[in-house]
Amino acid sequence: MTLLTLDNLREVEILQPRDTEVSRHYNELSFSYQGPLTQVMAEVFPLCRTLLDIEPGARIYGDGFQMLSQTAGTISAVEEVGRCPDNGQLYHLYAERLPKRFYNYLVIESANGYLLFGFSSCRRFAGYFELSMLNGHYCVTAYLDGEMSPPRYWAFNALESVVMLEAESLAGLFNDYARYLRLHHGCRPHCDANAPQGWCSWPAYATDASEPRIIANADRMTAGLDSLEWVVIDDGYQKYMGDWLSPSTRYPGGIRALTEKLRRRGKRVGIWLAPFIAEADSCLFRAHPEWFVRHYDGTLLKAEDVTYGGWRRTPWYILDCSNPYVRQYLTRVVRTMREEWGIGLFKLDAGYWGALKGKRFRPGITGVEAYRLGLRAIAQGAGDAWLLGCNAPMWPSLGLVDAMRIADDVDRNIDRFSQLARQIFYRSWQHRVLWQIDPDCLTLTSLPGQEVSKAAYHFHRDVLLASGGLLLSGDRLPEAEEFTRHSLEKLIARQRMCQRSAAMSCLSLNHAFLHLTEVSDLHCLFNYGAEARDFTLVADSPVHWYDFWSGERLCKEARKVLPITLPAGIASRAIVTAC
Repeated sequence: MTLLTLDNLREVEILQPRDTEVSRHYNELSFSYQGPLTQVMAEVFPLCRTLLDIEPGARIYGDGFQMLSQTAGTISAVEEVGRCPDNGQLYHLYAERLPKRFYNYLVIESANGYLLFGFSSCRRFAGYFELSMLNGHYCVTAYLDGEMSPPRYWAFNALESVVMLEAESLAGLFNDYARYLRLHHGCRPHCDANAPQGWCSWPAYATDASEPRIIANADRMTAGLDSLEWVVIDDGYQKYMGDWLSPSTRYPGGIRALTEKLRRRGKRVGIWLAPFIAEADSCLFRAHPEWFVRHYDGTLLKAEDVTYGGWRRTPWYILDCSNPYVRQYLTRVVRTMREEWGIGLFKLDAGYWGALKGKRFRPGITGVEAYRLGLRAIAQGAGDAWLLGCNAPMWPSLGLVDAMRIADDVDRNIDRFSQLARQIFYRSWQHRVLWQIDPDCLTLTSLPGQEVSKAAYHFHRDVLLASGGLLLSGDRLPEAEEFTRHSLEKLIARQRMCQRSAAMSCLSLNHAFLHLTEVSDLHCLFNYGAEARDFTLVADSPVHWYDFWSGERLCKEARKVLPITLPAGIASRAIVTAC
């Protein structure tokens, strides 16, 4: 047995002492491969494990490989947060019968404080953790998905690095983790910039967006919502998936002409594309079938053969970014959009598919490596534009996008609003640390078939108030009511005061706190469907307490303590203090 002791005195057992070399840096272990070059890396490659002294009811949060997968609950009773777990019916990255995998990092909230087990690098392999019992104790084990990659083709033998951290607060835990992550990956230039504010066509019109509709919304933005600077043209503008420079019939004048009209209205333009996929009827696929990932028997790989096949215009085929001609193509497409169309933000959707396993042009390369090569090629064409990851593999994107969608698509539905809140808050610590977070669009105006109560919309806007990050309206602005306009104005004002995310005090996600200005604090309270919940808000000195949205004073005199009760069900409240 090979044991190492970290600076925090945690003992860690190394599980492959013959085939790996391990170096320790404070509370981080870095692994490199030292085994025979004639072998291949197993898809289940154990690195290390450690025992836990925690109670069965300890709360947990585990991240997923792809954006839509997150796990919470307790150590003895895990629960899915989103609709699409990694081992579910749609994505099935691994079999449902296998132990639950917590990709990227696992957080445990116990009676003794907070623990985090995380991968601090992701250059070649996806890393995950599993919980199990060992000699009557809970145990956490770190694994790599080796993708059956042959080391004889590698240019270097480094694997990935693992940290095991302890802290008294959740915020302190994530601060420590972020320092390790940034040492390995750094950040893109816009990570510290002011978050984009604007409008996106998808939640308003989906694929029924058109040039007249987009122009109508831009005109509404210039008439009273000038701070909404960006217009994001989403899916549906292209003729085929993969032919991003060829417009659909809804845009007869072409996207370049549309972007010129938007820029004349003082707007900056973003565009959606799914850079790593193409449909069978696309010119790209018909001209270059040799550019696509294959099964190991040499036949072309369709996404539906191995995972979720995609949401429309399927089957999807996967571009092989290990091929230099593919990377040149991606750079050329994005550079055309940037330099000729004036695109300033690229919403890179379906990123997960770019990391699928398969046979590629370059032997030995993993899906993670190929995906990262593709993002670098896109960055070369994008210049100083924003890169926004969406439906992406999370840790494989580290250091390569300016912003990251961190939750499911918004829907005007109270259950989806509640689901999104939890997904967003579990990841909101990443904002302006790894990338800007994108909580998806603000939708406060009902559509046919998507109608909820005002209370549901109040909850949704409180979530975006607490999260910060990108602020994109998804409503049909010419039809929006005063409630929508007022809410946007208040959210824009919040962003002017502070660009950070409110910090969650614990994994229950009921209370988010933010120092809004030097003289005011913001408290956002949430109930996710449970019984009525009592809160006691405390200030360092006597302050006045106000409802954030209405400005109503909540007590006659300044005081240090304010009791608040949220009703049963899905409910929220936003309260701000002033000296």
